[in-house]
Amino acid sequence: MAGRPGKLVLENGQIFTGEAFGAEGEVDGEVCFNTSMTGYQEILTDPSYTGQIVTMTYPLIGNYGINPEDVESRGLFLKGFVVREL
Repeated sequence: MAGRPGKLVLENGQIFTGEAFGAEGEVDGEVCFNTSMTGYQEILTDPSYTGQIVTMTYPLIGNYGINPEDVESRGLFLKGFVVREL
């Protein structure tokens, strides 16, 4: 499945292009990173990431599905989720 064209534009003008997935639109937020190999479900639902664009450093995200018992909250709080491979 090919995604839509997407861009990550940093404050210093550096631009990273790729494929977008999920909701359409533009967002702004603080870019941060997470080095976890697992736990992406917890990251997506963790209120401590409110307003942030989270970049995952591990290249494979979504390869083991989700578990309803692993959510941190009932919603998503981050502004964006950057992955290498979904």
